[in-house]
Amino acid sequence: MDLQLDQLRALDAVLTEGTFDAAARRLNLTPSAVSQRIKALEDAAGRILVQRSKPVRPTESGLAVLRLARQVHVLAADTARELGEPDRPAGRPARIPIAVNADSLETWVLPAVSRIAGIACLELHREDEEHTTRLLRDGTVMAAITSTATPVQGCRVRPLGAMRYQALATPDFAQYWFPDGARPGSYTHVPMIQFDRNDDLQARHLRGANQQPADPPTHFVPSSTAFREAVRLGMGWGMLPDLQTETDRAAGTLVNINGRARIDVPLYWQQWKLDSPALNAVADAIITAAAKALLPVE
Repeated sequence: MDLQLDQLRALDAVLTEGTFDAAARRLNLTPSAVSQRIKALEDAAGRILVQRSKPVRPTESGLAVLRLARQVHVLAADTARELGEPDRPAGRPARIPIAVNADSLETWVLPAVSRIAGIACLELHREDEEHTTRLLRDGTVMAAITSTATPVQGCRVRPLGAMRYQALATPDFAQYWFPDGARPGSYTHVPMIQFDRNDDLQARHLRGANQQPADPPTHFVPSSTAFREAVRLGMGWGMLPDLQTETDRAAGTLVNINGRARIDVPLYWQQWKLDSPALNAVADAIITAAAKALLPVE
């Protein structure tokens, strides 16, 4: 296959932006020119690569070519930096899309990657740690913080550490709903906070502490900061990371509703097997920060 660089850029832009018009603005082309490049790429590949829907979606073959397009983009940006002349800036930083779980994003990830902002333009995708590998498989991201230790095909994996969660609530909430302590059967009618329907930390705590099925009234709050605030306002109890609640726990404004009950969530770094200085710099920053912020995986 004779796949041209400008055609691969067009595919990346269309699938990233979701429409031909948005891709045209990003590439400073007309939508017709973008469409022609996609058509030429499909002719070269001998198959349809994109579903012309709203938003535009890749076919199975399109996913394979998209991974190639993004790998070429990163390598081209790395090479441009190497060839930069000493008296002017090196090439445009590579765009590195990575998937990050919300609690890591709110606590330790941003300070880590801020140190390499001049090397890579990061595109952060917030996703539950149990579902970030899906974004690796479909080519949306090049790397991910995930709870999956088994490497996705074409990726390598390294352990990062564990985030510790505790079942927390305000003292008044705990006293009102659990006057005799959180015992088996006492959770049934107690309001609970859940991040979204992929968040199973509360369910895991219930399975371990309640010893019987429970379907408590649930508030869904899909923001890590707002989730903590909902618990602090007494809307319900929820599983919150130690990294986010150290001050509250020390001050006694949040308490563990079930003694020392906690859940440790192991996290791993998965990235494409791509020898890219930019991607490797992101990995080094994440791994170094994780070693300081997270607990060792037992």
